[in-house]
Amino acid sequence: MNKWKVAFFILTGAIILFLTVFIYWATSPTEDVPIASKGVAVDSSDSVLLVEATADDIEKMAMKYVHKELANSPIPMDIVVDNMIELKSELTVFGLTVPFAMEFDPIVTEEGNIQLKQNSVNVGKINIDPFTVLKLMNDAVSFPEWIIVRPNDEEIYVDLSGIKVMSGAKVRAKEIDLDNNRVLLEVIVPNE
Repeated sequence: MNKWKVAFFILTGAIILFLTVFIYWATSPTEDVPIASKGVAVDSSDSVLLVEATADDIEKMAMKYVHKELANSPIPMDIVVDNMIELKSELTVFGLTVPFAMEFDPIVTEEGNIQLKQNSVNVGKINIDPFTVLKLMNDAVSFPEWIIVRPNDEEIYVDLSGIKVMSGAKVRAKEIDLDNNRVLLEVIVPNE
Protein backbone atom coordinates (compact mmCIF):
# COMPACT_ATOMS: atom_id res chain seq x y z
CA MET A 1 0.00 0.00 0.00
CA ASN A 2 1.17 3.50 -0.80
CA LYS A 3 2.58 5.47 2.19
CA TRP A 4 0.29 8.43 1.35
CA LYS A 5 -2.80 6.22 1.60
CA VAL A 6 -1.63 4.96 4.98
CA ALA A 7 -0.96 8.53 6.17
CA PHE A 8 -4.40 9.64 4.91
CA PHE A 9 -6.20 6.83 6.76
CA ILE A 10 -4.23 7.46 9.96
CA LEU A 11 -5.00 11.20 9.83
CA THR A 12 -8.68 10.56 9.06
CA GLY A 13 -8.89 8.06 11.92
CA ALA A 14 -7.21 10.50 14.33
CA ILE A 15 -9.65 13.28 13.39
CA ILE A 16 -12.67 11.00 13.79
CA LEU A 17 -11.35 9.75 17.13
CA PHE A 18 -10.73 13.32 18.35
CA LEU A 19 -14.23 14.45 17.32
CA THR A 20 -15.82 11.39 18.92
CA VAL A 21 -13.97 11.95 22.21
CA PHE A 22 -14.83 15.68 22.19
CA ILE A 23 -18.53 15.06 21.49
CA TYR A 24 -18.66 12.36 24.15
CA TRP A 25 -16.96 14.66 26.70
CA ALA A 26 -19.20 17.63 25.84
CA THR A 27 -22.45 15.66 26.07
CA SER A 28 -21.73 13.31 28.99
CA PRO A 29 -23.49 14.19 32.26
CA THR A 30 -21.50 15.98 34.91
CA GLU A 31 -21.36 15.27 38.57
CA ASP A 32 -24.07 17.17 40.42
CA VAL A 33 -22.64 19.93 42.58
CA PRO A 34 -24.34 20.02 45.98
CA ILE A 35 -25.50 23.36 47.26
CA ALA A 36 -24.14 23.74 50.77
CA SER A 37 -25.47 27.21 51.54
CA LYS A 38 -27.52 27.54 54.66
CA GLY A 39 -28.33 31.17 54.04
CA VAL A 40 -27.49 34.07 56.26
CA ALA A 41 -28.26 33.79 59.98
CA VAL A 42 -29.60 36.93 61.61
CA ASP A 43 -28.78 37.57 65.27
CA SER A 44 -31.09 39.69 67.39
CA SER A 45 -28.34 42.31 67.69
CA ASP A 46 -27.89 42.64 63.89
CA SER A 47 -29.32 45.52 61.93
CA VAL A 48 -31.34 44.53 58.87
CA LEU A 49 -31.67 47.04 56.07
CA LEU A 50 -34.18 46.54 53.28
CA VAL A 51 -32.79 47.86 50.00
CA GLU A 52 -34.90 48.35 46.89
CA ALA A 53 -32.97 48.37 43.63
CA THR A 54 -33.67 48.47 39.91
CA ALA A 55 -32.54 46.06 37.24
CA ASP A 56 -29.89 48.58 36.18
CA ASP A 57 -28.52 48.75 39.75
CA ILE A 58 -28.34 44.96 39.97
CA GLU A 59 -26.60 44.79 36.58
CA LYS A 60 -23.92 47.26 37.73
CA MET A 61 -23.36 45.41 41.03
CA ALA A 62 -23.23 42.03 39.31
CA MET A 63 -20.75 43.27 36.73
CA LYS A 64 -18.55 44.74 39.48
CA TYR A 65 -18.38 41.50 41.49
CA VAL A 66 -18.15 39.18 38.48
CA HIS A 67 -15.43 41.24 36.74
CA LYS A 68 -13.48 41.45 39.99
CA GLU A 69 -13.65 37.67 40.52
CA LEU A 70 -13.06 36.75 36.87
CA ALA A 71 -10.32 39.30 36.13
CA ASN A 72 -7.90 36.59 34.97
CA SER A 73 -10.50 34.51 33.14
CA PRO A 74 -9.76 33.63 29.51
CA ILE A 75 -13.43 34.14 28.61
CA PRO A 76 -14.93 37.65 28.75
CA MET A 77 -18.33 37.75 30.39
CA ASP A 78 -21.06 40.39 30.35
CA ILE A 79 -24.30 40.41 32.31
CA VAL A 80 -27.38 42.28 31.14
CA VAL A 81 -30.38 42.62 33.46
CA ASP A 82 -33.63 43.65 31.85
CA ASN A 83 -36.83 41.56 31.88
CA MET A 84 -34.57 38.58 32.49
CA ILE A 85 -30.90 38.04 33.21
CA GLU A 86 -28.74 37.55 30.13
CA LEU A 87 -25.19 36.25 30.21
CA LYS A 88 -23.12 37.04 27.13
CA SER A 89 -19.72 35.64 26.29
CA GLU A 90 -17.82 33.73 23.66
CA LEU A 91 -16.34 30.26 23.40
CA THR A 92 -13.39 29.21 21.30
CA VAL A 93 -14.01 25.81 19.75
CA PHE A 94 -11.60 24.33 17.19
CA GLY A 95 -9.95 27.72 16.80
CA LEU A 96 -13.23 29.49 16.04
CA THR A 97 -14.63 32.12 18.38
CA VAL A 98 -18.37 31.65 18.74
CA PRO A 99 -20.46 34.25 20.62
CA PHE A 100 -23.20 32.95 22.88
CA ALA A 101 -25.96 34.43 24.98
CA MET A 102 -27.95 32.65 27.66
CA GLU A 103 -31.13 33.96 29.25
CA PHE A 104 -32.11 33.07 32.80
CA ASP A 105 -35.19 33.52 34.96
CA PRO A 106 -34.16 34.46 38.51
CA ILE A 107 -35.79 32.64 41.42
CA VAL A 108 -35.25 33.64 45.05
CA THR A 109 -34.67 30.59 47.27
CA GLU A 110 -35.87 30.21 50.87
CA GLU A 111 -32.31 30.91 52.07
CA GLY A 112 -32.25 34.26 50.25
CA ASN A 113 -29.98 33.14 47.43
CA ILE A 114 -30.65 33.36 43.70
CA GLN A 115 -31.27 30.44 41.41
CA LEU A 116 -30.91 31.34 37.73
CA LYS A 117 -32.96 28.86 35.68
CA GLN A 118 -31.91 28.76 32.05
CA ASN A 119 -34.61 29.98 29.71
CA SER A 120 -32.85 29.97 26.33
CA VAL A 121 -29.42 29.81 24.72
CA ASN A 122 -28.15 31.28 21.46
CA VAL A 123 -24.77 30.10 20.19
CA GLY A 124 -24.00 31.92 16.98
CA LYS A 125 -25.98 30.07 14.31
CA ILE A 126 -25.30 26.69 15.86
CA ASN A 127 -27.97 24.73 17.71
CA ILE A 128 -26.24 23.52 20.88
CA ASP A 129 -27.90 21.98 23.92
CA PRO A 130 -27.97 24.35 26.96
CA PHE A 131 -26.40 21.60 29.08
CA THR A 132 -23.37 21.52 26.77
CA VAL A 133 -22.89 25.31 26.86
CA LEU A 134 -23.06 25.38 30.67
CA LYS A 135 -20.64 22.45 30.91
CA LEU A 136 -18.13 24.03 28.53
CA MET A 137 -18.43 27.37 30.34
CA ASN A 138 -17.99 25.73 33.76
CA ASP A 139 -14.89 23.86 32.56
CA ALA A 140 -13.37 26.92 30.87
CA VAL A 141 -13.99 29.51 33.61
CA SER A 142 -12.87 29.34 37.21
CA PHE A 143 -15.92 30.81 38.91
CA PRO A 144 -15.77 32.13 42.48
CA GLU A 145 -17.06 29.71 45.12
CA TRP A 146 -20.33 31.64 45.46
CA ILE A 147 -21.30 30.96 41.82
CA ILE A 148 -22.23 27.32 41.27
CA VAL A 149 -22.84 26.21 37.68
CA ARG A 150 -25.10 23.15 37.52
CA PRO A 151 -25.26 21.93 33.89
CA ASN A 152 -27.44 18.88 34.69
CA ASP A 153 -30.14 21.18 36.12
CA GLU A 154 -29.51 23.88 33.47
CA GLU A 155 -29.05 26.51 36.15
CA ILE A 156 -26.57 28.77 37.87
CA TYR A 157 -26.86 29.12 41.64
CA VAL A 158 -25.69 32.38 43.21
CA ASP A 159 -24.91 31.93 46.91
CA LEU A 160 -25.23 35.51 48.19
CA SER A 161 -24.00 34.47 51.64
CA GLY A 162 -20.57 33.81 50.08
CA ILE A 163 -20.11 37.34 48.74
CA LYS A 164 -17.75 39.44 50.83
CA VAL A 165 -19.32 42.81 51.57
CA MET A 166 -17.75 45.60 53.62
CA SER A 167 -17.66 45.45 57.42
CA GLY A 168 -18.77 41.82 57.55
CA ALA A 169 -22.24 42.60 56.24
CA LYS A 170 -24.17 39.86 54.45
CA VAL A 171 -26.76 40.11 51.70
CA ARG A 172 -29.81 38.03 50.93
CA ALA A 173 -32.47 38.40 48.30
CA LYS A 174 -36.10 38.93 49.26
CA GLU A 175 -37.80 39.48 45.91
CA ILE A 176 -36.83 39.77 42.25
CA ASP A 177 -39.54 41.17 39.98
CA LEU A 178 -37.76 42.19 36.79
CA ASP A 179 -41.03 42.78 34.91
CA ASN A 180 -41.76 45.65 37.30
CA ASN A 181 -38.06 46.65 37.60
CA ARG A 182 -38.02 45.92 41.34
CA VAL A 183 -35.44 43.97 43.34
CA LEU A 184 -35.56 43.77 47.14
CA LEU A 185 -32.44 42.82 49.07
CA GLU A 186 -31.77 42.58 52.79
CA VAL A 187 -28.41 43.77 54.05
CA ILE A 188 -27.58 42.27 57.46
CA VAL A 189 -25.02 44.37 59.34
CA PRO A 190 -23.53 42.86 62.51
CA ASN A 191 -23.51 45.29 65.41
CA GLU A 192 -20.83 43.55 67.44
